[in-house]
Amino acid sequence: MSGRIFQNVVLQFKETTDRTIGVIDSEGTVVACSELTGIGKKWPQCVALINAAEGGCVALEGMTFKALPGWGGQYDYAVFASGEDSTGRTVCAMAAVALNSAKVYYEEKHDKGSFIKNIISDNILSSDIYMRAKELHVTAEVPRGVFVIRPADEREESVPLDVIQNMFPDRQSDFVLSVGEDDVVLIHQMPEGSDGRDMEKVAMRIADSLCQDGDNRVFVGMGTMALHLRDLARSYKEAQIAIEVGKVFDTERYVINYENLGIGRLIYQLPTTLCEIFLQEVFKKNPIDALDQETLFTIYKFFENNLNVSETARKLFVHRNTLVYRLEKIKKLTGLDLREFDDAITFKVALMVKKYLTSRGIDA
Repeated sequence: MSGRIFQNVVLQFKETTDRTIGVIDSEGTVVACSELTGIGKKWPQCVALINAAEGGCVALEGMTFKALPGWGGQYDYAVFASGEDSTGRTVCAMAAVALNSAKVYYEEKHDKGSFIKNIISDNILSSDIYMRAKELHVTAEVPRGVFVIRPADEREESVPLDVIQNMFPDRQSDFVLSVGEDDVVLIHQMPEGSDGRDMEKVAMRIADSLCQDGDNRVFVGMGTMALHLRDLARSYKEAQIAIEVGKVFDTERYVINYENLGIGRLIYQLPTTLCEIFLQEVFKKNPIDALDQETLFTIYKFFENNLNVSETARKLFVHRNTLVYRLEKIKKLTGLDLREFDDAITFKVALMVKKYLTSRGIDA
């Protein structure tokens, strides 16, 4: 964003107050100032304090600062006014209102990234999308993939935005956006004729690039292909759901496709009260917690081997009769015979429902 937009507003304040007013960017560099000699100065010591203030006024070294609203966890621009007194705070707050209006106006008129952000966050009417796309020279009807990249460990640092931007440097076709505190969203224009497999290749490339020492650092969720700009919001929500559902039901995968979520997606959208009632109805004799870890491991292996007794016994390194005995024990405890297809389906769904409730902190 051009500092000239801020400078025009800042110079108008010079006529109404004797306080120095200006704007710094996310690195602490002065990009606009009522005192022209101040432009270009660097105050990196202010950055952490402004971010910690979360949009409030903060005083440092004889100046008052206030961040302008933005998308990411860190501010993009902050207003400053000289003085740490109440007048300095008032001048800074008032200048922030005017400068933010100028920032929003500029972004709406000239910034493609803000246009895309407004689409995925449903902050623009569907009827206005085509008109704004034409004004900004953004092609409306091309296939685009929407990818949400999120740290695998919440304690990890946020995803490095610059790495993703370097991977997809075409600023006319691809958009790399910081959304919330941790997420990075990539809107990537796909070649004509692309399908879900091509999108998965892109997602794998992202995950591999952010992998450290063999450990996956990020989840990459992907929605269904967006064939028009108005489809981006839907695909973005799908990519978010893909990560949330994948973290619960498919903990070994880091690249998660919304189209491959299966029954987990349905369970995730159910009210927790219905899930609790379902478990109570399925396990009338004993709760699922009555099964020990060895028994649960046997059940998972039995499902992995498509209810094949002989193959499961071989994988478990036990005699076939031993496995049959264990299955009979499960039947006595739960009333479900896993060798029967309908009972096996019921038990499989019940395990997934239990895992879902556990992820929500509910002990069922």
